[in-house]
Amino acid sequence: MNEDIIREEEIIALEQAADAAQFSTALIRRPIRALPTLKPPITVPCRATVRDAVDAMNRNRVGCVLVVDGGTLAGVFTERDVLTKVVSRSVDPDTTSIDRVMTEDPECLTLDDGIVYALNKMSVGGFRHIPLVDGENRPTGVVAMRNIVDYLVHLFPTQVLNLPPSPALGIARVREGA
Repeated sequence: MNEDIIREEEIIALEQAADAAQFSTALIRRPIRALPTLKPPITVPCRATVRDAVDAMNRNRVGCVLVVDGGTLAGVFTERDVLTKVVSRSVDPDTTSIDRVMTEDPECLTLDDGIVYALNKMSVGGFRHIPLVDGENRPTGVVAMRNIVDYLVHLFPTQVLNLPPSPALGIARVREGA
């Protein structure tokens, strides 16, 4: 009986080690371009109005737009900017150009940078979106925290999708059995 319990615990430990190895390999060695939910960037010109930018975000169901000037990245405008730079300051979205409220010179990555590097940059910088650019600073995409979370769910569907609806619901309140 004890040998069966020990054997079962060893199997569980080996499975957990395999999951950890899969996780580190998937995050450390994979480039951002491997994220299956990446989409082309949504861009607006720097003279667009705040309303134009918000309309583009809503139409494309994204949390940010990249602001371009002559085809190169000039800034980023996010949902957070709508709250902190537009609504809270009573800025008129119909007459204010996006270049007055965007985040200028945002930190950027490339499609070849690692997923784990993007996750680190988001965590340290408090970002939910990071623009992706090519060697000439032209937008190639946006990596969002959602892209990384979706990727993790894709890597571990059994562990994530089979959870009870609430962690509290999965824990018995009374002891079962003898």
